[in-house]
Amino acid sequence: MDSGNIWNIVMNKILTIFTPTYNRASLLKRVFTSLQKQTYKNFEWIIVDDGSTDNTEEVVKSFIEYTQDFSINYFKQKNGGKHRAINFGVKKAKGDFFLILDSDDYLKEEAIEVLNPLLDQSRLNANLAGVAVRRAYSDGNIVGNIFDKSILANSVSIRYQHKIIGDLVEIFKTEILKKYKFPEIENEKFCPEALVWNRIAQYYNLQFYNLGLYITEYLPGGLTQKIIKIRMQSPIASMLHYVELVSYKIPIKEKVKATINFWRFSFNDSSSSILDNLKKLPNLFYGAFLPLGLLMYFNDKRSQ
Repeated sequence: MDSGNIWNIVMNKILTIFTPTYNRASLLKRVFTSLQKQTYKNFEWIIVDDGSTDNTEEVVKSFIEYTQDFSINYFKQKNGGKHRAINFGVKKAKGDFFLILDSDDYLKEEAIEVLNPLLDQSRLNANLAGVAVRRAYSDGNIVGNIFDKSILANSVSIRYQHKIIGDLVEIFKTEILKKYKFPEIENEKFCPEALVWNRIAQYYNLQFYNLGLYITEYLPGGLTQKIIKIRMQSPIASMLHYVELVSYKIPIKEKVKATINFWRFSFNDSSSSILDNLKKLPNLFYGAFLPLGLLMYFNDKRSQ
């Protein structure tokens, strides 16, 4: 193969695998090993270090020196949260598609080979934002409930109409993620991914496949384990997520749940008053759920 063809392959990777990490140097080798073992290697790996104080940089340098099978690009930012890391990673991505692979998870050996034709199909459909597959535990069992065939839906309807539960693995077209950036709120280090995924859902569908290609482990110290405290520390982004959810086409009981959570986290935000927050909701009816939100706020405070 001549050098020109090799260069074209390098410059036209179909997939960016993105790993945000914070003090997880000990886990990154497993991620790296799973990428090394991929049966199809048309990808780049971008790692954004969110201000780690361990030896993450040295560990990643050893990966870069060890392999020539795929490119590895490492960046370090001031600690600002996963959402800021995603925004930066999307900006640097060269792939047509963007897959977020957390530092405590890994991919099955055949994952990218299986994904490749699915991404190709998605590429040809301008109405699709990408594809989504399933997370699985290390024993192979799917996280959440399963479905028999692929589903054409969006990130809102897959939850509230098709009733699919469990964390999903969305692989978005990079060009779409560049249009839908995460809001970066001063002094907050968390923004729900669902906030952006739901915004994309207002204009684009995803093709969902019941394929457990992504192995997940909910380890101590991760976002999932301490999500309530994290939301309390980033109330504005949390409230934004819930108030937008209320405006979407979801069942009324889900709107009520979202409203209660909106009020629940609003009491952690000292920058706005109850009246200010009431004005953010679609109508005065939703103010009736303030007392329930206040009770949950007090319960959260006791639990921390």
